[in-house]
Amino acid sequence: MYVQRVFNPIAILGFSIVPLLAFTAYAALITYLYAYLDFEWLKIPWVPLTLVGIAVAFYIGFKNNSAYDRTWEARKIWGGIVNSSRSWGTMVSGFVTNEFAETKLTEAELTAHKKRLIYRHIAWTYRLKRQLRVLKEWEHDARLNIRYRKHIEKLFPTADPESELAQFLADKEVLEILSKKNSCTQLIHKQSEELKELKAMGLIDDFRHMELQGLLTEFYTLQGKCERIKNFPLPRQYASLSIYFVYIFIFLLPLGLLSTFDNSDLDPIMIWGVVPFTSLIGWVFWMMEGVGDYAENPFENLAFDVPMTALTRTIEIDLREMLGETDLPPSIGPKDGFII
Repeated sequence: MYVQRVFNPIAILGFSIVPLLAFTAYAALITYLYAYLDFEWLKIPWVPLTLVGIAVAFYIGFKNNSAYDRTWEARKIWGGIVNSSRSWGTMVSGFVTNEFAETKLTEAELTAHKKRLIYRHIAWTYRLKRQLRVLKEWEHDARLNIRYRKHIEKLFPTADPESELAQFLADKEVLEILSKKNSCTQLIHKQSEELKELKAMGLIDDFRHMELQGLLTEFYTLQGKCERIKNFPLPRQYASLSIYFVYIFIFLLPLGLLSTFDNSDLDPIMIWGVVPFTSLIGWVFWMMEGVGDYAENPFENLAFDVPMTALTRTIEIDLREMLGETDLPPSIGPKDGFII
């Protein structure tokens, strides 16, 4: 996620230079054909083009609002994951005790049970992050963002999936979890199985078991919400048609501007004003469409997506501190204007 207050103008230009040059070259060609080769038929009235532009602007606005809703909902879901994770850590720390046990465990044995429940939950957050970042066919292909992705990988190197899980799970459990089609679902199921064992041992009573099980249900709900956004794209009629409408408008734009600049009150050289205004207006519409396009899918790990790695690290630090640990990893802060 890009976190600096304003975009670097050079970066924006680098992102949009190809279409901008294409718009400029197209407008220059139209102007040359009209002004020097007498292609008078190229000129169209400005009023119908204005109506087309208004319709396209409304359509893009609708798409951008819908795309932003997906991004904002994704961020709220991950806010819920952070808060519920803290509740999980607090409940595990306070609920798993010898209070109801016939056979009392040592403090070290109790801590081992708590640590296993908390560490498995941390593993769930890291695994959920990875599952959500698997590219879908409608998302932006890595080839289109290869420079950005390489830059991010250099700034924030990540471990392979097996090594990442091995920090929190036993080796046997790591292999078992990675063999499942939906690792996150199975991790929560394992939590439920362990809670059942703790209840049988008397380390939690019925009420505490119900409260902890309720949190697992909440994690399933939050995971399902993420999967809904990930697996159901913004409807293709909205996502695809807007770019077609933008290109149709830009195609007609210099033809309409000819009627504006071919004015007897203006110097004949002003006809070339068609070129910069086509480039500017076309660039604005193209960028507006691009903003919505890159906001559709908030889990791609691109510049405008939810910083799931930083959030999972925050959860890890908070929960491990609840266990009394002090050898903690550092928080993930912005680097070069980005955070993941």
